[in-house]
Amino acid sequence: MKQVQNAMAMLNAFWEKASLYMKIPKMTVTNLVEIIIIAFLFYYMLVWIKNTRAWVLLKGILVILLFVSVAAVFQMNTILWIAQNTLSVAIIALVVIFQPELRKALENLGRKNFLTSFFSFDFSRGDAGKFSDKTINELVKACYEMGKVKTGALIVVEDEIVLTEYERTGIAVDGILTSQLLINIFEKNTPLHDGAVIVRGDRVVSATCYLPLTDSLSISKDLGTRHRAAVGISEVSDSLTIVVSEETGRVSIALDGELYRNVDADFLKNKLAYIQKREKKVTKIELWKRRLKDVKEARKKNNK
Repeated sequence: MKQVQNAMAMLNAFWEKASLYMKIPKMTVTNLVEIIIIAFLFYYMLVWIKNTRAWVLLKGILVILLFVSVAAVFQMNTILWIAQNTLSVAIIALVVIFQPELRKALENLGRKNFLTSFFSFDFSRGDAGKFSDKTINELVKACYEMGKVKTGALIVVEDEIVLTEYERTGIAVDGILTSQLLINIFEKNTPLHDGAVIVRGDRVVSATCYLPLTDSLSISKDLGTRHRAAVGISEVSDSLTIVVSEETGRVSIALDGELYRNVDADFLKNKLAYIQKREKKVTKIELWKRRLKDVKEARKKNNK
């Protein structure tokens, strides 16, 4: 205990001398630790917002705040009065709207690997990456094989936005994606055929998942729940969803809120390749880990 106190005293003394030399406002080691903790929590809050639907909702809130700011600049008293009187209600509404995301964030805080993921230096696993060309071929093969026998299917190919909240509504599979596996899952009168399959990388992570239905009025009335669910999930994420119609056997895809009906195998392959090659945003921490990994590999080569 005395050693820790002595170390803290030495750090404080060093920081005071450095502050005087560089003319920095007086700050203790405790203040620095507080800044690091706040920055760490703020970073993970931003990551949480980015990986959930909270980012889409947050953009809507920012638009409203922009209008209120304009009203304040131009002294629009009526709008300001409405904003002030609805503030308390708006806070309660935000808690209700963000309830699923807030619950997920608190669950992540309780997991043991929450902090270890930040300080992890295990480079043996490598980067997860996106799905391979083999996975694209297996997906296309399975879809058109099911289309020939009019087996209905709903397959969500995850991209950058993680679909954990929808994955949890289904049954965990966690198997390498093959055409045989997908065909078996969607075979009629089997336990896993009803609902959506979520694909992450080269693996089928979950089956029988529930997806949000679109409210768009532009969707044709002759389309069923599968197509509306495909468009719905594409509206709230950057995923690509493949639909095989049980009535006609035709293959359709939903991407960025748009539905492409009755597509051929080449069109589906091109869209999957687009998702596969779309550049993934890399965080500063991931870049830092990659640099450390490169340094470690370079040292191994030099030692050899």
